Amino acid sequence: MTPHPRAPKTAALAGAALASLLALTACSGGASADPGGGAGALKVVATTTQLTDFASEVGGDDIELTGLLSPNASAHHFDPSPADLLALGEADVLIVNGADLETFVDDAVDASGFAGTIITAADGIDLDEAKHITAEGGEAGSHDHEHADEADHDHDHADEAEHADETHAEDAHADEAEHADEAHTEDAHAEEEHAEHDHDHGDLNPHIWTSPKNAIGMVAEIADGLATADAEHADGYEQRADDYTERLQQLDTWVAAQFERVPAEERVLVSGHDSLRYYLHDYGIEFVGSILPSFEDNAEPSAADIDALVAAIQERGVKAVFVESSMSPKLAQTIADEAGVEVVDSENLYADSLGAPDSDGATYIGATVHNTALILDAWGAQVDAVPDSLQG
Repeated sequence: MTPHPRAPKTAALAGAALASLLALTACSGGASADPGGGAGALKVVATTTQLTDFASEVGGDDIELTGLLSPNASAHHFDPSPADLLALGEADVLIVNGADLETFVDDAVDASGFAGTIITAADGIDLDEAKHITAEGGEAGSHDHEHADEADHDHDHADEAEHADETHAEDAHADEAEHADEAHTEDAHAEEEHAEHDHDHGDLNPHIWTSPKNAIGMVAEIADGLATADAEHADGYEQRADDYTERLQQLDTWVAAQFERVPAEERVLVSGHDSLRYYLHDYGIEFVGSILPSFEDNAEPSAADIDALVAAIQERGVKAVFVESSMSPKLAQTIADEAGVEVVDSENLYADSLGAPDSDGATYIGATVHNTALILDAWGAQVDAVPDSLQG
């Protein structure tokens, strides 16, 4: 949770900008607001649809909530509208995913003059573990002992790599002492390159919410942040977070039970893009690959990428290729045809975004239940009845 003080110059510029936005907003679409919350309610803006759902569950009627992203939209290439910036400028709290997902946030904060508190939901999870899961390929659930042993082995290699990096850094430091000016130029270029390619997210897959276990930590972080920003209603935030956490725990238990009936060697999946890594890890599903070989849903695979994925699908016995709600199914169909497998496009997986209000994926719990049922159906497996606590 980070306070974001506004500098005097920024405030002046923001005021002028917002005055212009008032006129623009009258004739343009933008952020979707939940009118819940009485006069003087805490004004909260959340970036993704999942965070908006979490905030709604925790905040209840004590907040006035605005979600920036629309259903079936992606944060990877989101551009805030004038209405979005206006809502952000008036907000008391901004809830972001973090983990380098929302590359638009810094500019949006500056442009809107937002001066409230930023809650970073990713602070509620173990980011070192998330990096480890990203590195291992999401092949195993934490309950799979064989894969856990492999993960430990991978961790040993990570330590060795880190030690090698430290040795390399010391050597590089000696070179820098001899070539200070050249090193400075190269460092500056590296920083520019990092900024330009920040959308690659480094060694951390940003789709942390796909794991219900991670969602529990994110909800706790949101509850703590709201309680700090609005101490008067802290008890309500805590109680609603506890209630929702109980449902998320029930969700995790239900999903795990569904996948446990499928033999481990048959739990193999190809997704639209690399967006389900933590979900797959939790439930012992091997990540064979994705249509788009990236954490983002607007990347383009090369011919070699496609050939490699087709070969992997055939080698691993993948039964179906899945399409996500924020993506076009055309490329998935092409790859599925080449591999001789089914493409599941009559219904989509909800990964980057939740679905429309009238869809099965309108809420985080609903979307996770939907995804689980869709995957198992494609594998030819049955699912148990969904408990009442996970419906509605």
